Amino acid sequence: MRKVLILLSMLVLFSACGTARLTPEQKREQAARTAQLVNQRLDARTYRISVDYMYPLRGRGRAVTDNYSLTVDGNKVSSHLPYFGAAYSVPYGGGKALVFDDEIKDYSEDTSRADRRRIQFSTDNGEDFIVYTVTVFDNGEADIHVNCRNRDDIRYRGTLYPEDFPKE
Repeated sequence: MRKVLILLSMLVLFSACGTARLTPEQKREQAARTAQLVNQRLDARTYRISVDYMYPLRGRGRAVTDNYSLTVDGNKVSSHLPYFGAAYSVPYGGGKALVFDDEIKDYSEDTSRADRRRIQFSTDNGEDFIVYTVTVFDNGEADIHVNCRNRDDIRYRGTLYPEDFPKE
């Protein structure tokens, strides 16, 4: 009886260790499908980039542990990004920093590279003029560079999940 129990437990253990692996063709199909969905979101100008790491101009990079994101919905931007760096001319208490909702002033795209799109837009949140440069790769990975008039520049790394927007 004990041998049967050991044999059954080993069988369950080995069957649980087996994982289904994708073939190279399946990986290419999945990558193409992801690229298509990402490009559809970028074409529609309705996307959300979830940020997971930030790189201040001064000091070391830091992991972001909260739910920070940059959302573009048509002609509106919703920036909910942490800020670390020097501020030169801001309201007492720090002001809005990079947490605000506002209209996009200028929006342009560079699609000269086949595997990525570079988007640049600006906004004025009432305290500062801010230029966002967003590079989105076909796999959904994204880099955000934020250039402010009254604060140090800062960069973020994140991911654009095509199915993540819109959330009602």
